Amino acid sequence: MGVIDICKGSTCLIKPQIKLTFGHSDRPNCCSFERSQKSSWVSCMASTVPLNDVKEGQKQHLTGDSFIRPHLRKLSPYQSILPFEVLSTRLGRKPEDIIKLDANENPYGPPPEVFEALGAMKFPYIYPDPESRRLRAALAEDSGLEDKYILVGCGADELIDLIMRCVLEPGDKIVDCPPTFTMYEFDAAVNGALVIKVPRKSDFSLDVEMIAKVVEQEKPKCIFLTSPNNPDGSVIHDDALLKILHLPILVVLDEAYIEFSGMDSRMQWVKNHENLIILRTFSKRAALAGLRVGYGAFPLSIIEYLWRAKQPYNVSVAAEVSACAALSNPTYLETVKVALLQERERLFNLLEKVPFLNPYPSHSNFILCEVTGGKDAKKLKEDLSKMGVMIRHYNNKELSGYVRVSVGKPEQTDVLMNCLNTMS
Repeated sequence: MGVIDICKGSTCLIKPQIKLTFGHSDRPNCCSFERSQKSSWVSCMASTVPLNDVKEGQKQHLTGDSFIRPHLRKLSPYQSILPFEVLSTRLGRKPEDIIKLDANENPYGPPPEVFEALGAMKFPYIYPDPESRRLRAALAEDSGLEDKYILVGCGADELIDLIMRCVLEPGDKIVDCPPTFTMYEFDAAVNGALVIKVPRKSDFSLDVEMIAKVVEQEKPKCIFLTSPNNPDGSVIHDDALLKILHLPILVVLDEAYIEFSGMDSRMQWVKNHENLIILRTFSKRAALAGLRVGYGAFPLSIIEYLWRAKQPYNVSVAAEVSACAALSNPTYLETVKVALLQERERLFNLLEKVPFLNPYPSHSNFILCEVTGGKDAKKLKEDLSKMGVMIRHYNNKELSGYVRVSVGKPEQTDVLMNCLNTMS
């Protein structure tokens, strides 16, 4: 497929019914068109529009949405958490008085070096390095994986969409294993893909046998997995992952919460598995959720094409500076992680004592709870929000009877438990 350039040179790609005459136009260096008697249409790229099909006054009937791709007109927007300032206004409370345990954010904030680096930023008016070289070098040192395998994104969310744009044709299929992070299903819909859902078992583990059957019968292109899984905190062990990697499918493993699991990242695995991608983020570990910076490890045979397709200046100067500063203080990151793990254990033990909650063991910085005892999960979330405590409830049917509670600071846990105890 070629692009027609009627003003630069004499090798325009155009339908043979069109004659091009060069050098005889009133405008120098331009080519003029002489329509042949046999045709009344012009071809540009892959689209053709018969001129006699364009009727007088047709433009008057056009509406803006007629230009939108049909599958996007049916797309439901992603259900995100309310912005903090909006939430504060609605509740009539100061931001510092809200106990925010609904988005798995790190309540301790980033290392002090991040604030220092942001304050000392010299060139915010210059475009950032399109290859994020400094950050990729820091990530290589942090992970032990060479930087040629690493690509940085505006959050891991950007990388999820970039992978789909590079891999999926409209109508291709992906495998999703709900309940899980809903961004996979959302981005698949944006990219015109079909989603095959293989539900998790009652303990939230993967149904590997069913996944294998679906891959054999439906021929999906990729599967998105999360370990630890959001929203339940379960992990995928090596034996299950290896079985899936032996299938003819691209495996995208999201390790957004791996730091809290006690397990090693599988980033090194991309050297030996051509069909594996690992995604990670600074949002949880380094408390940089507001700056949007994530990264991925890719086989060299795949990363080449992602480099071609990504936006050139996708990671901001502020994001790269902050991420590098955060990695420069591993002691702080480790101290915060240990504090959150200790509080996760304490929170779990306290939630177990609430008569209408059934918490699930978690390898992440949140705990999923089944709401029992005749309580309504959505109402529980709403009642807590009126008290200034925010937890997560889901609209989908798989999780309509559940709530998810992020692990906060000890004093935040205390406020949450005081509110829950008033409801018993």
